[in-house]
Amino acid sequence: MERGSKVGGTKRKILDAAGILVMVAIFLFYMIPFILILLNSFKAKRDIIKNPFSLLAEKGYSLGNYTEAFEKMNYIRSFGNSLFITGLSTLLVIVLAAMTAYYFVRAKDGISKIFFALMAASMIIPFQAIMIPLVSIYGAQLNLLNHRATLIFLHIGFSISMSVFIYQGFIKSNIPITLEEAAYLDGCTKTQTFFKVVFPLLKPTTSTLIILNVLAFWNDYLLPSLVLGRKELFTLPLSTYTFYGTYSADYGTIMAGLVLTVAPILILYLFLQKHIISGVVAGAVKS
Repeated sequence: MERGSKVGGTKRKILDAAGILVMVAIFLFYMIPFILILLNSFKAKRDIIKNPFSLLAEKGYSLGNYTEAFEKMNYIRSFGNSLFITGLSTLLVIVLAAMTAYYFVRAKDGISKIFFALMAASMIIPFQAIMIPLVSIYGAQLNLLNHRATLIFLHIGFSISMSVFIYQGFIKSNIPITLEEAAYLDGCTKTQTFFKVVFPLLKPTTSTLIILNVLAFWNDYLLPSLVLGRKELFTLPLSTYTFYGTYSADYGTIMAGLVLTVAPILILYLFLQKHIISGVVAGAVKS
């Protein structure tokens, strides 16, 4: 028995070690493009063109690309635009989606079920299928292009369905109605009950939706490129396009600009990452 258990234990350790090595190999394979972007952001253009996969640079590494990217992107202004659009869009999506999902769960009438089904069905419609009509309507007819409010409105419209779907699952399976009944007995209105009792309990799902929506809004290039045409309104992803010329591109500066664009969102992810899996799982399980 002891010999068998020892052999089994050794075999188990070998399998665990092999599994870890496979996961590390997959992780490194996945991270190769990001590592190359980071390394090349410190290289001169000549070194990048000559050998973009080399860890060494003939002219050495420098921060010149970052300085040039910071100036050409007008980083402070572009960062402010991205922060305003992403922050306000995310805030409105979270509040409106939570309130809508709460109504769908507690109403239990035919109308709420129909609207929830329509919102869930709308998630399968790709943005690319309706972007031309949207730009035509908001641009030519209503003259609403080149306004950050228009972009925020469109972000909310395209993102709220998924958020409502996830919130609805979490509320239905994790928020007992007895808590709300106790709040009503204490004299709370429906609005007070939602914001003081229900909404604080949605923290895991809220954290998940914050990071998902912030990632989508911050990194979005296609929709802002259709709505925002003036340089003073450019977000960070749009501002990186200024490094592309008609016949050439400054690859070192582009890499540095990409790193500067991604860095703020990585910092946010590090703070909220522990809530992502728990929030998604909780919102997907229904009783």
